[in-house]
Amino acid sequence: MPLNTKIRGPLEKNSDKTTDLPFVFLVGNHSSGKSSFINHVLGRRIQTAGVAPTDDCFTVVAPGPSDIDQDGPALIGDPDMGFSNLRHFGPSLIHHTRLKIRKETNAPGFMMIDSPGMIDSPVTQNTIGLSSVGRNNVMDRGYDFEGVVRWFAERADVILLFFDPDKPGTTGETLSILVNSLGGMDHKLYIVLNKADQFKKIHDFARAYGSLCWNLSKVIPRKDLPRIYTMCLPVAGGEASEGSLKEGLKDLHQTRHDVVSEVMKAPARRIDNAITRLGDSINLLLMHSKLTRETLKQYKGVMWRNRAEVGLVGMAGVGAGAGAFSLGVPQAAVGCAGVGVLGAVGLGIWNGQKLKEEEKRLLSEDGLEQTFRRVYSRQISEGDEFTASFWGRTREPLRMNLTAMGLENAEDATAKDIAGLEAILEDDIPRLRRLASPKKGLGFRDLLQGETNKGE
Repeated sequence: MPLNTKIRGPLEKNSDKTTDLPFVFLVGNHSSGKSSFINHVLGRRIQTAGVAPTDDCFTVVAPGPSDIDQDGPALIGDPDMGFSNLRHFGPSLIHHTRLKIRKETNAPGFMMIDSPGMIDSPVTQNTIGLSSVGRNNVMDRGYDFEGVVRWFAERADVILLFFDPDKPGTTGETLSILVNSLGGMDHKLYIVLNKADQFKKIHDFARAYGSLCWNLSKVIPRKDLPRIYTMCLPVAGGEASEGSLKEGLKDLHQTRHDVVSEVMKAPARRIDNAITRLGDSINLLLMHSKLTRETLKQYKGVMWRNRAEVGLVGMAGVGAGAGAFSLGVPQAAVGCAGVGVLGAVGLGIWNGQKLKEEEKRLLSEDGLEQTFRRVYSRQISEGDEFTASFWGRTREPLRMNLTAMGLENAEDATAKDIAGLEAILEDDIPRLRRLASPKKGLGFRDLLQGETNKGE
């Protein structure tokens, strides 16, 4: 964090802080069944459910000894809950959060966080893409919705992204959230097509499922789409349904059990997620540090070359003047020295303009892309998708940061700093993984033979 502060890196202040309890984060279209799912998992009617949008708040549902409701200022102002950093998103968000403490739920060891249902407005349409982060959402909701979702998602132990048969991936804001707020979270993200029991005909289900896959394929840049959990919640009076999908309901209910099972693992996943988040932060900071260092190296190279040229012109003028003076021609000596000084001043102005142009080039999208390709040429040649994904997340914040500071004022990491970050990735992260592994004490041969290491 001190290095991140020094170079104005990509990590937010106190980003190492976590919430008091593990939590499951639900996001998705309005009327996709998020609130009903929370009620189902916790075994109590806590959230209001309905076809129309029923809640425009981020609602934290936490276990406790008694039923208590608190507003946003109380939740975010509590230093022990772990949500204090949300205050930097502004008062509008604070007043759109709430806390519900509930006793006697089925999940006493973790929280569940509901989010406002997403629905397109004219302002949010056609905003999918990294350049739209936080811009139109501020106009729509009064705060950076995508930024807030990413804040919760980074700290969540399980993320559920809900779609429903009515809008199977056609809500632009949901797809934008998938790109801008949930990128890099595949290890804990589950995509759910809910309410599948509403289909009366098999071809209706096929069309909705195909539509969801098609829309996801436009924002997930890979050939194999993640698994889509197709499920439904129990209905009043039993789990039967009429129509062509009646015989398939067992599969839908089994899938629901699978999703609930993943939700219940949230506390056990906290340590793994914390280590993953640490590694993610170090990789982002390392890439930011390397590219800042290389960019400043190129900029300073041009700057010192320009200064050397100015110095040489000035020295040449002074030298010519000294030579003329030694020959007994004082007027020529003064003239040569004056010409040298004027030449140096003029060249300095010219080089200053060239330096500004070079800074503009280095900080352009093409300039940063060239720098990235130079620094990570080996990874690019090997087709390293891991590096490519971090570059996608680093590119715009890096450009905005360096542009705001100006290369003349920017600080870069030292070689020792970069070596320290690499040591964390190469030594500390694997050590933490071994400590957290349920197979601690098992060697490779032992795993193959199904035996434990009797020496541990």
